[in-house]
Amino acid sequence: MKGFSIKTEIQEYDTFEQFADDAEIGENDLVLCGEHTFNKYIAPLNTGVQTLFREKYGKGEPTDGMVDEILNELRDKTYNRIIAVGGGTVIDIAKVVAVAENDDTVDDLYDKVGSLSKVHPLIIVPTTCGTGSEVTNISVINRVSKGVKMGLADPAMLADSSVMITNMLDSLPYKIFATSSIDAMVHSVESFLSPNGCSISRIFSTEALKTILKCWKKSVETKGEDAWKTYAADFLKASNWAGLGFGYAGCAAVHACAYPLGSVYHIPHGQSNQLMFMDVMKMYKKIKPTGRINDLEAVIAESLSVTPENALEELYSLMDKVLESAPLEEFGVKKSDLPIFAKDVIKTQQRLLKNNYVQLSEEQILEIYESAY
Repeated sequence: MKGFSIKTEIQEYDTFEQFADDAEIGENDLVLCGEHTFNKYIAPLNTGVQTLFREKYGKGEPTDGMVDEILNELRDKTYNRIIAVGGGTVIDIAKVVAVAENDDTVDDLYDKVGSLSKVHPLIIVPTTCGTGSEVTNISVINRVSKGVKMGLADPAMLADSSVMITNMLDSLPYKIFATSSIDAMVHSVESFLSPNGCSISRIFSTEALKTILKCWKKSVETKGEDAWKTYAADFLKASNWAGLGFGYAGCAAVHACAYPLGSVYHIPHGQSNQLMFMDVMKMYKKIKPTGRINDLEAVIAESLSVTPENALEELYSLMDKVLESAPLEEFGVKKSDLPIFAKDVIKTQQRLLKNNYVQLSEEQILEIYESAY
């Protein structure tokens, strides 16, 4: 039995300027971010940092080709710390850069998982409220050359510091808030149900879930796309707590089934999770209606002021108010793809499937896809 530990220092600031002053960032630091983020928060401080703007290398979630191009760009640069300021894509790229030796490619790093070492100290400043990646050792890369989206996980990829700055969420568009907060909710649920959790990890999973649900409910009742910003600090903390929960207990079938949707159809990660969440949970409930899933229903019921018997249905309804869902067919998914996805999930996502509330066969995973279709 391994013990629960938090190896990343977690800091909180009101503004990026306060963090920059305390961290004494300067010309020996490499800031990896989007150009808009740099111009809004970092450029006015005149710190002299080196920069790498992620959009120069492609759009969307990170691919092996994108990351290899970045690694090539950095081979001749000299810098000490990496400071990642951004959402999941920026953070995932930064974790890879932090452990890459000068001649490494993405494929090399997958081959060396378990024996990687940190080459550059890593500081992460999240600008969304979803990934929790600032406190986990996982980077998810779409390995286009291999035809699969999969995690690269190694203890060396943990950040040295995670910096929570609420005002970094000020300009977050509603759609990104919605998909990222859904991602955090799924993290909390999957780590809560995981048989590989422990009493401490479940504290983080539980508190993250309670906070997200209560703030969703208040935001929806208030109405207006900016209503959630009243609770931005709570969503940011909940995302971090969910990261601590799944960093120990793992994510499971929802994420495993979502990955092909992102890899093949480029559906945003949080939205892919939403499309699979209800049908995975219904399969869990069908196979094992009594067990830890009843504890989950109790937490949801308390958070939403509903009965445990109706808790999951109330959660699905609330999530649909945060971001309206739709059948897979409406996203262009072909029905002929579903058996291929089910087979690939079993073949390539065992890292996640081992954390399921109940184990699922290829046939049951196909049934989940068909129900979501």
